[in-house]
Amino acid sequence: SHPLLCPPGIKCGGVLSAPSGNFSSPNFPGLYPYETECTWLIVVAEGSSVLLSFSHFELEYHDTCAYDYLQVYNGATRDRGNLLGTFCGHSPPPPFSSAWHVMAVVFRSDRHVAKHGFAAAYRKDACGGQLTGLSGEITSPRYPESYPNDAECRWSIGGAGGGGPLTLVFADFQMEGGQGCGFDYVALFDGPTVTAPRLGRYCGSARPPRTISSTPHLLIIFKSDFNIGGRGFKAHFYSAGKCQEVFTTIKGNFSSPQYPNFYPNNLKCQWSIQLPPGYRIKVFFLDMELEGRSSLTGGCDYDHLSAFDGGTENGSLLGQWCGRESLAPVTSRSNRLLLVLHTDRNTAKRGFSISYVGVVPMNVSCTRTDFHIQIPVQSLAPLERNRIYLGTPSCAAQVVGRSFKIHTRFDTCGTESQRRNNTSVIVSTLYIDFSVGDQEDIHQYEVQCEPKRKEASVTLIAGPDPSRLSQAENLVDAQQREGEAMDAREIKSQDTSDIVFISICILAGLLMVIAVVGLVLL
Repeated sequence: SHPLLCPPGIKCGGVLSAPSGNFSSPNFPGLYPYETECTWLIVVAEGSSVLLSFSHFELEYHDTCAYDYLQVYNGATRDRGNLLGTFCGHSPPPPFSSAWHVMAVVFRSDRHVAKHGFAAAYRKDACGGQLTGLSGEITSPRYPESYPNDAECRWSIGGAGGGGPLTLVFADFQMEGGQGCGFDYVALFDGPTVTAPRLGRYCGSARPPRTISSTPHLLIIFKSDFNIGGRGFKAHFYSAGKCQEVFTTIKGNFSSPQYPNFYPNNLKCQWSIQLPPGYRIKVFFLDMELEGRSSLTGGCDYDHLSAFDGGTENGSLLGQWCGRESLAPVTSRSNRLLLVLHTDRNTAKRGFSISYVGVVPMNVSCTRTDFHIQIPVQSLAPLERNRIYLGTPSCAAQVVGRSFKIHTRFDTCGTESQRRNNTSVIVSTLYIDFSVGDQEDIHQYEVQCEPKRKEASVTLIAGPDPSRLSQAENLVDAQQREGEAMDAREIKSQDTSDIVFISICILAGLLMVIAVVGLVLL
């Protein structure tokens, strides 16, 4: 017999809310129809999980399951962050346990080649299970109501194919206490069984610390005795690869987990940038697509990326972003910066790609005729002085005390005169060469002086990737730092040059007056 297009009246998909049940592809065990799409949403009691298994499975085969396929979602359908797997061919999917009380199954066939399809069964599991998703949420039975007595639950997390360590974060925790946690407790093991090293045993009302496994498996055991309970716990886990990183290099880049593929749900990732004292950190957003703003509040209430000055979440908030935006660079006010990504339980997106560069601490000032540049030696250790130069390598810095210093006249070192905003300015480029071996890494700063007002500024014009850094930012207001920028000798030379300049102006004025008087007398 040949399969037909799915007749309008055929039963396909739906909401399954009984504690257990069965479902199968249309016409099973006959051939499924062409061009069919079915979605089953399995919903059991909150606090429970869904156990799903397949007794028969036969779909058209393709390397990437591009023709006919079955998809299993850890929660609502169509959210790539919840996708547990895509399957086709003759090998049945493994048994699945959802990370919360909702699971979705999608079946799709194309217009060619039909097979016998699949048969599946599900049941509600009061607690515990095998969790294979990249992320998920687990709760004690009946949470947030009091958990039952004499309960024992085991959640074995792992096998998602990511292969990386797992992170477990408790959002809420309240259980019976007791010395040694001998009554009610949660125990964590660094592997799939109780023979693995124990990561901790917790009870009482203190929330357990964030736990990161050293293997791609984590076992969680919850046990209660015959009396005295509590609200229990709520925790989420994720296997996200590089989700907790610390950077200490002058420049770097990082991205959301699995970028440019969809990031997992239920994440809290942190990237900490820590540079030497005096530095500031400039962050460039190369790509950004997160879940959008709330239609109710207009805020980033769902998935969002936040930046904190000072390296902790207690620091001042420099910005919080979501949605799909093209963002201007952000510069810290200190030498430490923390970026935190929060994702909720649904609607994942592509994520973000970021690069950063450390802004070298420097004091730049100018007179009507000279540039003065000063950089602490410790900020650029172990660079030699010839790696810091203005305009050309022949104008390299000198080491004076604990500073690299460049003191040069405007008619040297590649300086040029320009008009900006109807004002005459003197401009040059400061090069700082961080290159190592064959890896060229030269940072460029534009140094500018307005001689009439003796105001200088410096702007980072090339850092991690000059082609991407089109937006420059004034990083130092040298006029405010003029006192720090020069020692007494330099200040004296500045004053002397000003006196000479004023004297010449007065002398020229007197000569002009004498000439005019002479002409009148003649």
